Amino acid sequence: MSKPKLAIAWNSSCGGCDEAIVDIEEQLLDVAAKVDFALWPCAMDFKYSDVEMLPDKEITVALINGGIQNSHQKHVVELIRKKAQIVIAFGSCACLGGVPALANLTSTQEIMRNSYIDSPTVVNPEGKIPKAQSSYMGHSLTLPELFPSLLKLDDVIEVDYFLPGCPPTKKLILEAITLVLENRLPARGSVLLPMGSLCSSCERNESKPIDIAISSFRRIHEIEADPNLCFLAQGILCMGPATRDGCEAACIQGHMPCTGCFGPTKGADQGAQMIAALGGLISGSTKEDGQLAAASLPDPAGSFYRYSMAASLLGRKRDETRGTIDGKNHSH
Repeated sequence: MSKPKLAIAWNSSCGGCDEAIVDIEEQLLDVAAKVDFALWPCAMDFKYSDVEMLPDKEITVALINGGIQNSHQKHVVELIRKKAQIVIAFGSCACLGGVPALANLTSTQEIMRNSYIDSPTVVNPEGKIPKAQSSYMGHSLTLPELFPSLLKLDDVIEVDYFLPGCPPTKKLILEAITLVLENRLPARGSVLLPMGSLCSSCERNESKPIDIAISSFRRIHEIEADPNLCFLAQGILCMGPATRDGCEAACIQGHMPCTGCFGPTKGADQGAQMIAALGGLISGSTKEDGQLAAASLPDPAGSFYRYSMAASLLGRKRDETRGTIDGKNHSH
């Protein structure tokens, strides 16, 4: 009997999710003994033609990381969806858009101008910007088309399961693969994480005062933070109240506040949920007091939606940034 086939693909992301799989270390050999890799461009010399030749649904499970930002990525994930029985959105970028989706706050035109004209490391006196189609001396060149907005994976293809994290932990990766191999997966559409917020398992939760009064926010490097006290009680923004549990509080144990990489709890907009939580913690009795506290927040959009912009209710900066693919509007 042939072994189950595993595919791993990488789109608009930093590569940390692929690195996290490598970090399984010797246990990766145990996984390799139980599966055949059908695609893993980061680690092995596969061609997309290898996948195209496979019968439909020949791949047992595909772990796809990264958001979808151009036409090539869309083509690849549609191909994998056709060939895979199970698709798992792997990591925050695939599930929620991740850090790359913060570009959705601006426009494609601004991104191209900043990258190819205004960047201090670029010398481009003619102001040339790459085009999807171009020709030179009788030769034609086709480049992937950059979409107006970065899309999370389930905006483009049907996704069976979600495993957020930047990146998912070694434990969660092994658990997800085990669930597939042992045919113990939960209902389709499930997030393969606990239901509660990070605060529910954070050791510092016990040190949180009953009443927290924040008059202004401070960044972690601006004070000598107490290593045992709740970050919010010290006026340091921590996304724990609005972030799913399951990461084993790695950042907290490293004396850093949660930045929200495991995404929102079920059915919530992460930024809205965090703003609601902070609404009861900010001190002062006047509108001005609240405005002063809010003004001390570093980069609110980037803080509240650092990993979940493509899944948020925040919307677009301007109408021209709205993305339409295959007749469907994918603005969020």
